[in-house]
Amino acid sequence: MKKLDVYILKKFLGSFIFVMSILIFIIIIIDFTEKNDNFIKNDVASEEILHYFLTYIPYMASFLTPIIVFIATVFVTAKLAAKTEIVAILASGVSFKRFMLPYFMGAVLIGFVSFLANSYLIPETNKFRIAFELQYVKKAFYFNDRNIHIRVAPDLYIYMDRYNNQGNVGYNITLEQIENGILNEKLYARTMKWDTTGHKWRLNRWNRRVFKEADEMIYSGDAMDTVLNVSPVDFENQERLWETLTMSELNDHIDQQTLRGSADVDIYKIEKYIRFMSPFSVVILTFIGIIVSSKKSRQGTGVQIALGFLIAFLFVIAFMLSRALAEANAFNNPLLAVWMPNIIFGLIGVVLYRTVPR
Repeated sequence: MKKLDVYILKKFLGSFIFVMSILIFIIIIIDFTEKNDNFIKNDVASEEILHYFLTYIPYMASFLTPIIVFIATVFVTAKLAAKTEIVAILASGVSFKRFMLPYFMGAVLIGFVSFLANSYLIPETNKFRIAFELQYVKKAFYFNDRNIHIRVAPDLYIYMDRYNNQGNVGYNITLEQIENGILNEKLYARTMKWDTTGHKWRLNRWNRRVFKEADEMIYSGDAMDTVLNVSPVDFENQERLWETLTMSELNDHIDQQTLRGSADVDIYKIEKYIRFMSPFSVVILTFIGIIVSSKKSRQGTGVQIALGFLIAFLFVIAFMLSRALAEANAFNNPLLAVWMPNIIFGLIGVVLYRTVPR
């Protein structure tokens, strides 16, 4: 690396860390003020509160990374332009593409670290953060769905009238084994209760019907233990569950929900797409940030920084809108919906690049 690369890279990464630290500090103060009444009401220990905010920091840092990268890019480049350093760099024979190289090096580094954090570190910290919020900030959760249908194996289906997540009991259970469209077995039970010791289900007051060609055999009993690809976790509060899954856990959950024919599997696919999309957002916003702030402005760097905030705000709006549209199935292809902000702002960057004097 040349001295120029080190010079720009240090300024870029230094500004990114500085802005990130300031914004996170402000957000934590605001968040603590809003939730302090809940902490007092629930008599939450100071250690738990501290642990909560320590897990809140990486979550918020991940959310802010693309925006702060853009702001840092605008801030550094506008400062260089104001001091006529960019003119001197280009006049020395350095091309504009070469001038952008240290920015892209920093953006790729930040994007790579962000991807690893979003895939493995932050989901682990989110497990505590979200559980803490559900316990002390949100209201108690009661599973109130009726007529529940779950595919627990390729040829095994379970139906229950309702489920009580407080006692881990399901009512009016029907298990059906269907192979090639033919019903082979059908089991009915009045209740199905989770055995916390053996980690299995106990079926109470059951009867089982087995169909073999023209014959039918009927069995019954008071209690039966069985293992199913269903657990009480499936009936707990699923709010923001996708944020708590590492990449490998997310892939496994998508496969499981696809097998069950779950209607909310797209939400988990969208989360996966976003984790891959975010690093590219960092690079695209860095590209646009260099372009909009590389010209020396007579109004000073304040106008360019304000323009940077405006573009960052528009990107956030576009990202939130595309995610909402993807989750609402407004697009036939959720992958395209998630990537729409990157596509739009990437094209904007290409158009703006043609206006830069090189």
